[in-house]
Amino acid sequence: MRLSLRYRMLLPLTLLLLGDAAATAWAADTAARSAERRLAAQQWAVAHTLTAKQSQFRFTKPILDQMKGLSGAEFLFVPPEGRPSVLPESTFEPMPVPPADVPVVTLAEEAEEHTLGSPVQVAGTEYRCLRLRIVFRPHPYTGGDLYIFYPESLRQTAVRDAVQPLLILGGVGGLGAFALAVAFGSSLVTRIRDLDARTRLIAAGDFRPMPLPRSDDELRDLCESVNDMARRLAAFQEELQRDERLRVLGQFSGGLAHQLRNAAAGAKLAIELFLAENPTADPEPLRVALRQLARIEANLRQFLVLGKPPQHGRQPCDLVKLLDQAVSLLKPQCQHAGTELVWNPSTEACVISGDPTQLSHLFGNVIGNAVEAAGSAGTVTVSLAATGSGPGHVIEVTDTGAGPPPDIAERLFEPFVTGKDQGIGLGLAVAKQAAEAHGGRLSWERRDGKTVFRIELPG
Repeated sequence: MRLSLRYRMLLPLTLLLLGDAAATAWAADTAARSAERRLAAQQWAVAHTLTAKQSQFRFTKPILDQMKGLSGAEFLFVPPEGRPSVLPESTFEPMPVPPADVPVVTLAEEAEEHTLGSPVQVAGTEYRCLRLRIVFRPHPYTGGDLYIFYPESLRQTAVRDAVQPLLILGGVGGLGAFALAVAFGSSLVTRIRDLDARTRLIAAGDFRPMPLPRSDDELRDLCESVNDMARRLAAFQEELQRDERLRVLGQFSGGLAHQLRNAAAGAKLAIELFLAENPTADPEPLRVALRQLARIEANLRQFLVLGKPPQHGRQPCDLVKLLDQAVSLLKPQCQHAGTELVWNPSTEACVISGDPTQLSHLFGNVIGNAVEAAGSAGTVTVSLAATGSGPGHVIEVTDTGAGPPPDIAERLFEPFVTGKDQGIGLGLAVAKQAAEAHGGRLSWERRDGKTVFRIELPG
């Protein structure tokens, strides 16, 4: 059987409250009995004063009225039969008939635990009646009966005054504690339900972080853990989507790239045959076409290697030569677009161990991206320098374009992320993979109103 957490919390508290109620009832009953015993002891003290062997009190009305004022009880004295000289006296007006069903007790029969006597009614008022027989000699009223009537209302008031504080303290305190526990339990259950709702949203794909509670407790720690889990799941989902896109791209581009590479190879062969058969023709435009076809073929291979570890062997690579080739391939595009491409080669040898094909992709994509970003009348500057902290080289490609749009700036190196209308967002992703495959890194920043791509390669 499913039992709510709220009721699991309230069950032991309810048992504790029942225990508190039982303890309060026992204490109240004990207090009531104690109050009644005190009243009885007072009445017996009065009786002892009036009826003791050494007592010299005469049961006149003034004396009985004084005793009434001290004890709150009514008194009735009935003289013994055969004593016509002694008259009955009472504090009642008029004098009542003595109740016959009240048992007779004497001071000699005084019990360890006193009582107020039997319940009786006199003139419509309830009393507790004590009937004392005077047996001591030479008492002047030996053989007579002294009735002590203690009002039931006074007894109830005394009991209520003794019990009421305990009932208020136990009842109000217990109910207050129960109300606080209910409120606390409801608040706790509400927070747990909010956490449950948030985890269900995460399971449905909503990875937004939930607001943290103000109270610093275990539930806040749990909320922080849930938010951390949501962040990790969001990152995993992005990675999964990226891998899925790459997988679909690989499936789609495998056959397409094969066909396009065959077409590019056929075009290259036709140009090479034309140059062989026509030695007097101007070869430079056709050589440019050959280089462009080679670039097309290399770009098609990027579809097949994106997301896969490089499989080419390492060999010494002259960075100046590779950058020269990349700049030469892009110069016709710059001339057509009206973009100035500035390349200042280093006079020092800049040789690293790497894969020339991967490095060509790296330089060609970064410089090509800068040329497109600079646009007409823009400027692209390519520089090569050694790092100052050890063996290695830094290539910086600077363009005067407006820079990437803010909505994609942080995801610029992810596949299929592009700010170009006709772009597919693979060039910088390939470049980043090539840089990292050589133990380097590719980054970018805005500097003095220009966009600077920084390629760091170890020596």
